[in-house]
Amino acid sequence: MNDLPLNGIVVLEFAQYLSGPSAGLRLADLGARVIKIEKPGTGDAGRKLAIKNLWAEDGSSLLFHAINRNKDSVVADLKNADDKERLCELIKGADVLLHNFRPGVMEKNGLDYEEVRKINKRIIYAEISGYGKTGPWKNKPGQDLLLQSITGLTYTTGNGDNGPVPFGISVGDILSGQQLVQGILAALIRRQKTNEGALIEVSLMESLLDFQFELLTTYYATGIQPKRSIQNNGHTLLGAPYGLYQTKDGYIALAMMDLYELADAIGCNALKDFGRLEVFERRDEIKLVLAAFLVNETSASWIERLHEFGLWAMEVLDWDKMEQLEAYRILEMEQQVNTNGNKFITTRCPVRINGKRLVSDKAAPAFTGIN
Repeated sequence: MNDLPLNGIVVLEFAQYLSGPSAGLRLADLGARVIKIEKPGTGDAGRKLAIKNLWAEDGSSLLFHAINRNKDSVVADLKNADDKERLCELIKGADVLLHNFRPGVMEKNGLDYEEVRKINKRIIYAEISGYGKTGPWKNKPGQDLLLQSITGLTYTTGNGDNGPVPFGISVGDILSGQQLVQGILAALIRRQKTNEGALIEVSLMESLLDFQFELLTTYYATGIQPKRSIQNNGHTLLGAPYGLYQTKDGYIALAMMDLYELADAIGCNALKDFGRLEVFERRDEIKLVLAAFLVNETSASWIERLHEFGLWAMEVLDWDKMEQLEAYRILEMEQQVNTNGNKFITTRCPVRINGKRLVSDKAAPAFTGIN
């Protein structure tokens, strides 16, 4: 689509793995021309980061194609004078340069913000680090699981007696990538008004701390880290019945609701032995009673009763079940990407513009020379 909002914007992506490339992916979806700058021989290390041992026909991982679709690529040796000169020509015509290298790497190669700004003073220079560019941890590896672990995020998921539980996705990488995009878009708007470039900085650590703003605000106020429910945890700050519960044939999710309305909806009078205001103080006791009751009937029967009372509840679905639902199919979240004549299915950009879904069948780039 030629009418996308970032049509005409050129982005140089010096990035690998997930955080930086996820930012580049969203900019490409919005219409920018994103050019990956890859090192000779191996390119983006993500090309060999296979998940479940799934590979595309060109030898790159399927994950690489999913997060680098809709981009172009050039190969450049940052230590080679000719390549460096041609890179400078690309920088002159670029609107955005983004990278996710450790602090000092771009400086070592003469491509830090101040040097790039000498080439193009209007450039939006955007970078993701693990822990920021200063401090004792600045050179530690910025890997998602490590960041989840040191920011306390692993003590927000799972039940209270489980020990730490990480998210099952690279949540820090994806969050920091999207936050970098927010900063880039804001800087592009300002540049349109003032003709000034900008330096945008995001770190995985700051992104994951921001992600926990509810919990950390509570901690800052009390000095006590909120505790997960031991029984059917759903959210550390919310009382019973909030959480997931096993039924006769699956699981259901219960969100915020009045305890006595829940008792009436499912016919569990034992819940009324607790005071309405005891849903946090006696959270695990209430959940234990509820869990023992809900396991006796099917998910569908419980959901029907709960919805009749206007209570917030849904069945817990795996992807096989989700795919069968009209509510899923109507969103048309799947798109086909072509890789050298072959095809695979991935998700599309979730943004719609003027009613149009943003889709592209362009695969991740193969290695090429600078052009």
